[in-house]
Amino acid sequence: MNEHQRERYSRQTIFAPLGEAGQAGLLSARVVIIGCGANGSVMASTLARAGVGALVLADRDFVELKNLQRQILFDEDDVARGTPKAIAAAEKLRRANSSIQIEGRVTDVNAENIEDLIAGATLVLDGTDNFETRFLINDACVKHSIPWIYAGAVASYGMTMTIVPRETACLRCVFTRAPAPGALPTCDTAGILPPIVNVIASIASAEAIKFIASAGTRNAGIINVDLWDNSFESFALARRADCPVCAQNQFEYLDGARGGTMTAFLCGRNAIQVNPGRGHALDLASLADRLRGVGKISLNEYLLKLSIDNYQLTIFPDARAIIQGTDDATVARSLYAKYVGT
Repeated sequence: MNEHQRERYSRQTIFAPLGEAGQAGLLSARVVIIGCGANGSVMASTLARAGVGALVLADRDFVELKNLQRQILFDEDDVARGTPKAIAAAEKLRRANSSIQIEGRVTDVNAENIEDLIAGATLVLDGTDNFETRFLINDACVKHSIPWIYAGAVASYGMTMTIVPRETACLRCVFTRAPAPGALPTCDTAGILPPIVNVIASIASAEAIKFIASAGTRNAGIINVDLWDNSFESFALARRADCPVCAQNQFEYLDGARGGTMTAFLCGRNAIQVNPGRGHALDLASLADRLRGVGKISLNEYLLKLSIDNYQLTIFPDARAIIQGTDDATVARSLYAKYVGT
């Protein structure tokens, strides 16, 4: 390490179990964080300040007022500008640590792009809000032997799990299939307390630091915390001999790539994302000209918003759109076809 790095990270390196050797490991690491919402914000902030050398922040969404209650990297200016979360997070973190590489990617992480996204990663962190994406992360990381950390929080409780392919249980060893829609509480149905986000994401961040630095005692199972009940539990886990992913190398979520239009329900948003898939691009300025007179339009370099009737379409340069005002995929696709095109 150089003198600037020794000064910046001095309060970490004098912690003997980490030391300069562990800090050197952090500086040489590349971490991909998928999802920059509540958990993702805390993990990204912690690891950027801790000196992880390269951070890739991937998120498909933009900042809204209700995010500010718990998503620590965003502010009211981001809401007013309609800034994508990945861009806003990267901007904030570059001001906190300009000596590391921070890349914000405004993208929907799916079966078509996840392998390119995580290529060369030391570690992948889960900042998502749904099991479909988590199972996709699990498939891709197990396939390419990349460790990753699952983290989730809702209401007053949360859990985290550190997954090292071929060494520990993977996510499908624990959760054999994605919960049915409506089977689990969400931040929209059960709410969420900001402190549980900070607790779970901080535990996951500590796990990341320990793993990268090859130091400390790693979580060997699931850690479950409930701040309302003041409970902290840790459960050991074993690999399943019949696990379809880490035992049988069946990657059904990763192999689900397809060329047609994909839709995804956005948790707690009364919104549907419509994604036409790889290879599409939009000239947002030209589209804005075409839509003038149709409804209320706002445009920046990252996205275009069209408000019409009871719906708001947020359209991105990669041709994705988030349609707010419906949880019906058929309605969302119809609005997309009508105002964006097929």
